[in-house]
This record gives sequence, C-alpha cells and structure tokens, in this order.
Amino acid sequence: MADDTLMINISNYDPPHSPLSQKKQNFSSRQTWKQKKLANGKRRSEEGFEEHSPAKQKRIDPKTHLQDKTAKEDKTLFKSTLKPKTSPKKGQEESKGPDRPFIKTSSLFRNNPEIPEVISPAVTQVKEKVFTSNSFQELNLHPHLVATLNKVLNVTSMTSVQKQTIPVLMSGKDAVVRSQTGSGKTLAYGVPLIQSLQAMQPKIRRSDGPLAVVIVPTRELAQQSFQIFQKLLKPFTWIVPGVLMGGEKRKAEKARLRKGINILISTPGRLVDHIKNTLSIAFSAVRWLVLDEADRTLDMGFEKDLTVILNALNAGGSTRQNVLLSATLTEGLSRLTSISMNDPVYIQISEATIENMEAEEPSPLSHNAQQADSFSVPDRLQQFMVVVPSKLRLVCLAAFILAKCKFERNQKLIIFVSSCEAVEFLVTVLSLVLCGKLGTANKQQSSINFLRLHGNMEQEERTEVFQEFYQSNTGVLLCTDVAARGLDLPQVTWIVQYNPPTSAAEYVHRVGRTARIGAQGNGLLFLTPSETAYVDVLANHNISLSELKMEDILSNLMLDERFKGRGNWDKKKTAGAREQDVRERATVLQTDFENFVHSSTESVQAAKKALQSFVRAYTSYPSALKSIFHIRHLHLGHAAKSFGLRDAPQGLSSSISTSKDNGKDKKKAKDNKRPLGRLNAKERVASLMRSEYTSGIDGESKSKKKRKKKNVHTQEKDEIEG
Repeated sequence: MADDTLMINISNYDPPHSPLSQKKQNFSSRQTWKQKKLANGKRRSEEGFEEHSPAKQKRIDPKTHLQDKTAKEDKTLFKSTLKPKTSPKKGQEESKGPDRPFIKTSSLFRNNPEIPEVISPAVTQVKEKVFTSNSFQELNLHPHLVATLNKVLNVTSMTSVQKQTIPVLMSGKDAVVRSQTGSGKTLAYGVPLIQSLQAMQPKIRRSDGPLAVVIVPTRELAQQSFQIFQKLLKPFTWIVPGVLMGGEKRKAEKARLRKGINILISTPGRLVDHIKNTLSIAFSAVRWLVLDEADRTLDMGFEKDLTVILNALNAGGSTRQNVLLSATLTEGLSRLTSISMNDPVYIQISEATIENMEAEEPSPLSHNAQQADSFSVPDRLQQFMVVVPSKLRLVCLAAFILAKCKFERNQKLIIFVSSCEAVEFLVTVLSLVLCGKLGTANKQQSSINFLRLHGNMEQEERTEVFQEFYQSNTGVLLCTDVAARGLDLPQVTWIVQYNPPTSAAEYVHRVGRTARIGAQGNGLLFLTPSETAYVDVLANHNISLSELKMEDILSNLMLDERFKGRGNWDKKKTAGAREQDVRERATVLQTDFENFVHSSTESVQAAKKALQSFVRAYTSYPSALKSIFHIRHLHLGHAAKSFGLRDAPQGLSSSISTSKDNGKDKKKAKDNKRPLGRLNAKERVASLMRSEYTSGIDGESKSKKKRKKKNVHTQEKDEIEG
C-alpha cells in the first residue's frame, strides 16, 4: 500500500522548475487573467463605466452615482450621465426621461419620401353672394310667419338662394336648387311649404296624414330639420311635424303615424321600413316632396330605397310639387329629375345669376356640365393643405390640435376620418396623451374636450354628442362623413380632413360645416407626398388651396414643455438647433402614443383594427382617383406608425390583397352574397357607404329579423338612419 501511495503522490508531483509545472502555471495565470477581465467588465457595466480605453476609465461609487443621476434627471428630460451599453440600431433613436423608461423608437424623420413642392393652379373661384338687402316682408307671406322668422329664428333679410327660390316654389313649380353649404336652403323650401299648408281650406287636421314628405340622408340632419320646422310652425299649431329615423323605436313611431303627422321628415331606410311594415302610413294626400342633400340620397345603396318611396308616393295618386336641393349636383340627379319632376326650374346661385337676378327668370334644367362641375364654397372660407409623410401624420395632427385648442381661444374643430374604427382609436389616444391622463409623464393637463360621431354609435348617444358639440364654444369632434351633410353647427372655426374625401363634391360638403351664413372659417386638408396631385383634382372644380408647412405645425410643440427634448435648445438661436428641438419633441410625443398603444393587448388590437379599416377605405377610392390613392403607394410600416404601432401587423398584406378587385369572381357569385374582398371597386364603395348611411334592413336573415322585432332598440346599433 505504501508503494502504491508513493506512486500516486509522485505522479501528481511536478518539480517547481520542470517544464510541465511551468506550462500549468502559465495556463492557470492566463485563465485567472481572463476571469478577472470578465469580472471587471461586468462590474464596470454595473457601476456605469463608459466603454472607453483603459486610460480614460474612471471608477464611480454606485451609490453616489445613482444620487447624482436622479438629481440631474429631475432638471431636464433626456439628459443623463449614463449611456446605454449598446447604441441604438441604425434608423432608431433613444427616448427616455424622468418617468419614461428607456425604449427604442424608429426615427420619424428618416427614410421618409421627399416632400414635393406643391404649386396650386390658378383658378377663378366661383363665388356666391350670401346675403341680399331684401326682407321677407317683401314676399306675400302670412304676417305670423314673417314675425316668427324675425323673432324666433332672428332672420330679417333673405339670403340669395332664399330670394330666388321662394317665389318659384310659391308659384307651384318644381325646382332643382343648387347653392353653397350654409346658405339657408332649409328655409328656402321650408317657408313656401308652410305658407302653402297654412293657407289650405278647410284647415289641415292631424288625421289628414302626410301632406309634405322631406327626405334627408342622415339622422342628425333629420333631427335638425325637424327642430327648424317646429320653430316655424309655432303660430300654426294645427300643422303637426314629425320625424322618422333609425335608432328610434318603431313602436313609438307607428303610434305617432296613427295619430297623424302632416310634415313628415325621414331618412330613406326608415321610411322604406314603414312603407313595407306599417299599415297606418298613407300618401294619398301628399302635396310636397323635398329631397334635401339630394346627391347624397342618390349615393350607392340609396337608389333602391328612393325608388320604393317614389313608387309609394305615385300610388297615392295626388299631384305634388317636387324640390331637390344640394350644394353639389351629380349625374344621378338628371336621372332622378326625369322620373320624378315635371318641367323643373334649375336655380343656381353664383355671381352670374345674381347679377341678372332682377332681369331674368331662373333657367330651366339644361345646364352645361363644365359649369355644373364648378363648386362654390363660402366667400370667407380660407382653405389650406399640408403635405405630411405617413409616419408623421399622428404627431402633426396632435400638434395642430394643441395649437388651436390649448394655446388659442374659442377654437372649435371638426376632424373627418375615413372609418368608425379610426374615429374610436383617435379619440381614445388623443384624449389620453394630450390631456395628461397617462400618469406622471404628463403633469400639465390640457382641458380639451374630444367627442366622436359615427354610424356605429347608439342613436341616444349620437343625439347627446350632437347637442353637446352644438352648445359648446370649444372642442374637437372626430367623425366620419355622417357629419358632412347639412348640419348647422355654430362657431366651428376649423374643418380638418385627416383622410382626403373620395370626391371633390364631398370635399365641398365637409368644409361647408364652417363659414356658414357669412361667418369666417378655415379648412385644412392632410395629404401624403404621393397624394399631392389631389390639389389639381380640386383645382379642376375651381377650388384653390394654400399650403401650410408641416414644420410650422410641428413647431407648436415648442409651446408645450411636456414634450421637451434632451437638449437645451432654447438658449441657441440657430435655426438648426430649433429644428432639432422640434424633431426631438415630435419624437417624444410619438413615443407617448406608442407607449400607450403597446401598454395593453386591447389598445394594440384597437390600433390594428383602425389601421385595417383605414387600408380598406384606401382601396375604395373611385377609379378616377386610383392614380393618386393607390394601395401600392401606401407604405404599410409608415402607415402603422400613424396608428401608434411600431411595426406593420403581420398578415395585413394578405388581408389587403383580398380587398382588391377580383373581376373573375364577378360572374360566378351573386352581387349581394359575396364577401367584401370579392367585390369590384364600385360595389366595394357601395358596401362601405352603406355601413355609414343605410338602415341595415336589406340582406338580413329571417332569424335576425325576428330578433329585431323582439328587441328593436338594441338591434339598431349599426344604423345611421332607417
């Protein structure tokens, strides 16, 4: 055993100066040196060392360093003694602050398309003189009606459209009236209608049923028209007005119809529903048919409803007077006038017609197409456009809202968006980020009142929103085109078209929500660099826009210290330093949007749904505008950025491809049974329109209709009118 032990000891023993012992010592020392180096590197990283050369390294006490770091961060945003160990990747930049954790956000100002120089073509804008010196007393009206106009509606002198239209309608002729928005068209047909009905002998009774039918495209316009008629009829209590519209209980409407309604104001879909299902409605005594905003009533999805209404009126057998009114006249109106009107008079209010108003009679409905395409906008309306790359759209919109509603007084904005989902998303993200409701990051709260209005809202909520915005002196209403027609909302100072409209006519109706009845107003159209040719499209209709610079809008962020960047640029007077500060503030604001969107699964899904609806709406532009608004021009990653998403959602490309035209399937499938993805361009527009404007009655299953009858109110969420 001793020998064995000795042998083992000898085998493990190396003389101090032997070659094997020297190699082991060298290997051990190298291994120890590497371990020490790794440990030192780890300690330096934890203690806050920068990756400099060994000569420049400096040991910092962790506790002292942390105190200094906290104190300096309290003084200014983005300023820190520490730098991250790894620098941001190319195309990304840092964003952090006292209450903002370090994140990486792709730069808003890199890889954007170049903004082209936009030169708006010189046009001769069609002008209308709104007011005249003539009073209603000059007309042969009932004294009580004149007194009501003066005292209740505070109207003394006639507008141009009223002066030219009222005598024609009082003479019993059919008329097609075209005049700019906000020119008083409701009174232009309302006054002669009431003058005619109050003079009837024997006096009208409720049991006589409808003697006048007024068709309007939206619920809000129906409610507004009804309120105007209520005021005009105060001296004539025996004439009863009534309104039918989606979202209201059919049972209550049927009861009102049984009691009797003399002036029936309705949306197309709901009137069709009552024609088919309500026995107590009869049109044998109808003497007036008024189609207000007639071009919208003729939009896709409404022609069938209008045909049903005209057939029901014609079956009544009575002769009637027909009136069509709109700010724009489309080709469909000529088809409608040929089947529903008898030798109508065409009334257009422009400089030429006003000059000859005294000398000439209004012209018949033969009008050249070029003149019909020249739209008139209010004289005191200032129209602007701004070219914004997709990534910067959200922060640019937010900066504009802050500038008008926080740093200016008595500003009232309406912002038009392409879809209901986008309205919901924008209202949520803008109110939470701009109004300081995200916690300690935004300590300076801004009291901006954000409201929303679209076709997927309950009717009761829509009415409340409409009334609240009507009565408020300031605020922001985000809406779809449901609010683009006929609504008279006082004191609106700015119309922002965040998504361009599908036609020049729709542009005119949108901006017509401001500068009404001689007031002053402004319009702003957002365009991306690939969409600037839309300016020429508007110029072809005699609409001229001035350009606002995106940089000027973003510079309003300099007024809000919540978005201050890491540098103290205020002390530097150079333009470059100021531009850098603006860009950093825009990045901070965008980071706040993205932090909110990615803070929960629900907000991410809402942003994705809004993005998808935006893309679907983008594919629905008519073929005449496809060269400007084409899906191939849309950078999906940049578009996602404008919805607070850091990357384009996966699978979005495939969903887009299914929404493109598929002409091969057109012959194989029935039009009303195909999914949206297999519709052609015209049918896709119709489907999107009906999501905003129709009653939703057509195309439903029997079981669904039965459920509707059981619970009418809850099943009408998707109606905009009935």
